[in-house]
Amino acid sequence: MSRRVSDVMTAGPQSLPLSATLSEAARVMRDEGVGDVLVTYAGRLCGMVTDRDIVVRAVAERRDTALTPLGEICTADLVTVGPDDDTDTAVRLMRERAVRRLPVVDGAHRPVGIVTIGDLALTADAAPLLAEIAKAPPSA
Repeated sequence: MSRRVSDVMTAGPQSLPLSATLSEAARVMRDEGVGDVLVTYAGRLCGMVTDRDIVVRAVAERRDTALTPLGEICTADLVTVGPDDDTDTAVRLMRERAVRRLPVVDGAHRPVGIVTIGDLALTADAAPLLAEIAKAPPSA
């Protein structure tokens, strides 16, 4: 029996406004022990930046992390789920898009959580379905 996303997600995800810098995002990731920060504009989700994004899209390109806003490197084409969606839907979306995390948004597209491949791996029978995602090459 499938569970709801709200049963397995991490509530209260870390988020920063579109204008925040990469350095600010890196500090949040370090201080909170997370690998991603959701990017918002007027409180609504508009992107996500990961620790890998900062390294590959900024540091490797010699961008100034103290001056570069998140909006310049964040991934804006996100797939999301709602807290009332079932975990089977989250697994399907992760498999289709080969992503390891999904932002969870409310009806107004405000971030309320994040669900990761690890969260879903703890649900019954999901681990085999998620194995191919874990093997997929990371997106740049």
